[in-house]
Amino acid sequence: MSMNVYFDNAASTRVRDEAIEAMLPVLRERYGNPSSMHNYGRLAKAELDTARNSVAEALGASPENLFFTSGGTEANNWAILGAADRLMRKGRHIITSAIEHSAVMDPIKRLESNGLDVTYLSPDSSGRISAEAFSSALREDTIFASIMLVNNETGAVNPIGDYSKEIKNRGFGTVLHTDAVQGLCKIPFTVKSIGADLVTVSSHKLHGPKGIGALYVKETVKLAPLLLGGNHENGTRGGTEALPAAVGFGVAARLGGLEFDDTTRAVRSLREYVVELLQTELPDVVFIGEGDSPFILSISLPGFKSEVLMNYLDGEGVFVSRSAACKKGARSRTLEAMQLKNDVIDGSLRVSFSRYSTREEAEYFVKVLKKASETLVKAL
Repeated sequence: MSMNVYFDNAASTRVRDEAIEAMLPVLRERYGNPSSMHNYGRLAKAELDTARNSVAEALGASPENLFFTSGGTEANNWAILGAADRLMRKGRHIITSAIEHSAVMDPIKRLESNGLDVTYLSPDSSGRISAEAFSSALREDTIFASIMLVNNETGAVNPIGDYSKEIKNRGFGTVLHTDAVQGLCKIPFTVKSIGADLVTVSSHKLHGPKGIGALYVKETVKLAPLLLGGNHENGTRGGTEALPAAVGFGVAARLGGLEFDDTTRAVRSLREYVVELLQTELPDVVFIGEGDSPFILSISLPGFKSEVLMNYLDGEGVFVSRSAACKKGARSRTLEAMQLKNDVIDGSLRVSFSRYSTREEAEYFVKVLKKASETLVKAL
């Protein structure tokens, strides 16, 4: 029996019905500009405020500290470039990691090309950036640090709270940013528990619509605007807010928070089931990382090429990825930084789950992957 199995939820998730239903009245009836002063504008502003409150609550933040963006990429760029613009007079050193998403890596490389000194931390064998590595890199002139909360390829969770404590213990003014796109409503954290000054989140990773994200900005941090052209988002970001998307994001975040325990329990059980099936049916499979996040499983079939495996799976209705979706075929920088063997990197697949994933889908995925390993010719 064939079926469609979507196991690429780290790239994007299905928009949940409740979010879609909440967006429709905003599209059809409450379509005013939230900045307008008339009744339609006030109705739109009320919808925007409700959405902001819901996302902020999921983060354990004050809504006054949460600003909507067009997505995680814009939020990361704003955090990095906006902070650097204000801080470069105080120092020239930045800390990041070799496993960051391109939306963090590329703006930091731009700053590096403009003369800033950047330290790229390497992960340990688990895929994490240790607190000791961060502490060793931290300097008095470190103005900014950006390390992701949950790695989008391996699911490794970094100890952001330990980095924050180290900065405070040493009395430095380093601004700490974390890309938490893969963390919101998926692992337990709040802005207070991790102590970051800037936190990036995105809607479409947690069953909300695409085109909307947010940046938490601690009240003590001042960012230069990235987008100019209006007094929106309390003067921080020009451009009319994407109100329907924000409403969908708010609903997805609110329900994601309410369902957190049940969802993470179910997804962890499913992940363990997939691991058990793979160990039984494909004893040569290599598991990458330690599975900190239950939503991501990174595996490899050494000797095969991941793109060939993906094409085979795709033809059988199983949809996974080889690394981050935005890389489009490039070799995984994260797995290279973990110093894995070439055949492990070349045969790697990222399998990522959601609240909608089922055991039947897991069984079909393993069945098809086993069939691929028996059918395809290993790479020379």
